[in-house]
Amino acid sequence: MSIKFDNILDNKWWQEIAVVGFSFTIYTLKNDWMLFSSLTSVLMGIFFYFILYMHAQFNRFFLLPILFKTRRPATYIFLTLFGVFVFSIVLYEITMLNMFSNCHLYQNSHQRSYMYQLASVLGTLVCILSPIIVFKFYRIHRKRTEEALLFNQMQLNSLKGQLNPHFLFNTFNTLYGISLEFPDRTPDLIMKVSQLMRYQLESNSKQCVSLEDELEFINSYVQLEKERVGYRCDITFDSKVDNQNAYKISPMLLIAFIENAFKHGTCAIEKCFVQIFITVEDGQLHLHVVNSIPKKTEVVSTKIGLKNTIERLNLIFGKNYNLDIQDNKNTYIVDLKLQLKRFANERS
Repeated sequence: MSIKFDNILDNKWWQEIAVVGFSFTIYTLKNDWMLFSSLTSVLMGIFFYFILYMHAQFNRFFLLPILFKTRRPATYIFLTLFGVFVFSIVLYEITMLNMFSNCHLYQNSHQRSYMYQLASVLGTLVCILSPIIVFKFYRIHRKRTEEALLFNQMQLNSLKGQLNPHFLFNTFNTLYGISLEFPDRTPDLIMKVSQLMRYQLESNSKQCVSLEDELEFINSYVQLEKERVGYRCDITFDSKVDNQNAYKISPMLLIAFIENAFKHGTCAIEKCFVQIFITVEDGQLHLHVVNSIPKKTEVVSTKIGLKNTIERLNLIFGKNYNLDIQDNKNTYIVDLKLQLKRFANERS
């Protein structure tokens, strides 16, 4: 039903019919058509409305562009008042013709006055132009909204296209490091990496995935890192969600912050730590990541992952999220809060 209604709003012909119906109804009520007793009166009423309608269309196609395109409101107002004055005189002269003596249209003295015709022309102009302008701005707003959504989606796809190879590069670096130190673990780790890659490929074409799947993906990645540096790094991962199946999230939205923590927090042999906490309550997701910063150690980083993730957050949530990053001497802290959408709203 809503789709059909939207189609009507987007169709210019249906809009024109709605405008004519609205203005014609107001015109007939104003002239008390229930008192008309002959077909001649009805036809003359339609004739008068046609003149009023043509005046409104003249203003619409020849005068309104002066206001919207050239932005000369004073000129538009002057020409509009002049047009109302001319059409009022035309209608007044028509009511003086003998053809009105045999019909009940404009028989009252006040209806045959110039001021009455002036009010009719001006009132009908407002009744016709008002919904036309509303429909025009509705179409402009809808077009801009659709263009913005399309542009945002193109940007999101581009960012995801950059993020996926970035994640793949980091994962294989992790696998390479493990294979050098623990070659006997390599087959099992390759299987874990393949599972990560499978999730990445399957979620790449989706706008949203379930929060449960995303957390399982993050947990698998953390387990892979534990295999690599768990013997020398204190790694903590904890997630608490009030209802995992109820929420959805953009795929691989959080992984860049977690990757960054392992990349910079475990780059030295000295004692280090990575702490990851994810909580969701009433749809409010809170990601808290803390990692140690080793002394006198520089890590080459393109920062593509973090940069793209922040851009994705801006595109998806606008200003409706909170990201706080603190880079202290000893620790690096990421604190992210955002509101998740529910699956239940779509399935019900």
